[in-house]
Amino acid sequence: MNTISNKTVSLNKATVKKEWFVIDAENEVLGRLSSKVAFVLRGKHKTGFTPHVDCGDHVIVINAEKVKLTGKKMEDKEYIRHSGYPGGQKITKVADMLDHKPTMVIEKAVRGMLPKNKLGNHIIGNLHVYAGSEHQHAGQNPQPLALSSIK
Repeated sequence: MNTISNKTVSLNKATVKKEWFVIDAENEVLGRLSSKVAFVLRGKHKTGFTPHVDCGDHVIVINAEKVKLTGKKMEDKEYIRHSGYPGGQKITKVADMLDHKPTMVIEKAVRGMLPKNKLGNHIIGNLHVYAGSEHQHAGQNPQPLALSSIK
C-alpha cells in the first residue's frame, strides 16, 4: 500500500507569507489594472490560495492620477452616493474625481472586485494608493510588479 499521498494545504493566518509589490498605474486602463490588483490582493496568484483567509499580498499603486479610461467613460461614468436624507443624492463624474481625489477612483474600482463581506473589508486594507510617484513604504522593500506577469 502506498503511504505517500498528496495532501491539500490550507493556509491560515500564521502560515501566510505576505509580500509587498509596487505597481505603476501610468497609462494603464482602470478596469484591467483594478482586476489584476484585486487578483494579487486576494492571493489567487499563490499556489496555497485559501478562499476564507487573507492570504494576499500588500499592493502599492503609484501615479493614480495618470490612469486611463477607454471610450467616453471620462465624461459619462458617474459615482453616485446618498446621504440618507430626502434630496441627498450626490453625483460625481470621473473627471472631477480624478482632479480632486485620484486615489479614490482606483480604490473604488478595486473594492468592487473584492468579496462583499468582512474578509473583503479586511483585504482592502492591504491596498495603498498614491497620486504621485512617491510612497512612504520604502522600509518594506516593495518589489516592482509588471501587470503583464499577472494572469
